[in-house]
Amino acid sequence: MKNEYDNPSFFDAYSQMDRSKKGLKGAGEWHELKKLLPDFTGKTVLDLGCGYGWHCRYAVENGAEKVIGIDLSERMINKAKEMTDSSKINYLLMGMEEIDGLNETFDIVISSLALHYVASFDEIAKKVNHCLSPDGDFIFSAEHPIFTAQGTEDWIYNEQGLPLYWPVDRYFDESIRETTFLGETVMKYHKTVTTYLNGLLTNGFQLTRFVEPMPDPKMLEASAQMRDELRRPMMLLISAKKIG
Repeated sequence: MKNEYDNPSFFDAYSQMDRSKKGLKGAGEWHELKKLLPDFTGKTVLDLGCGYGWHCRYAVENGAEKVIGIDLSERMINKAKEMTDSSKINYLLMGMEEIDGLNETFDIVISSLALHYVASFDEIAKKVNHCLSPDGDFIFSAEHPIFTAQGTEDWIYNEQGLPLYWPVDRYFDESIRETTFLGETVMKYHKTVTTYLNGLLTNGFQLTRFVEPMPDPKMLEASAQMRDELRRPMMLLISAKKIG
């Protein structure tokens, strides 16, 4: 699939987002996601769709011994390398579907807002389970199926331009969706909540936490637009542990 993150104008627009400029503190879900993360002390970590490498650096800052971050975007990988000075982190240009080629075992696998770019969550869950050590942890965020279902990922507005409601349609049609993000057409794969949960439960994982995060209270106080995020879920956060 075309990778918009290597489109110069798209990448420039992405670089202006709060989560790009401020890092983890600029991500509305971070206050909830960090609660799901295990102790990184002495652990080996794999980050699927690492982007700028924020989570890779966080893992090392919190005691991780070795981290590999992978991403399909050459621009993302180059930016992550530019922002990283730790010898414990290695960034690789590769897709999530290729992780079995690493021939390595990890204690923790994380992924932030990237799994909606892959066609089969079942395939990823199998491969993550295979590369995790016994009792290893898999923690990820993804766009919520209610957010992705209809496809446009935008509100229905009234004549004054105010959001009336969020459209949900074709929920059980797990197929590719075309949406506009940062002024460009982006392709994503819609998946149901059932697909995410059963993908874990049938591939050797025990579910440990499931969160539909509300934005950070400080962000809600600062922005009237952000308060619309309370009207529908935008993301889901899941943590699971490999059984055995």
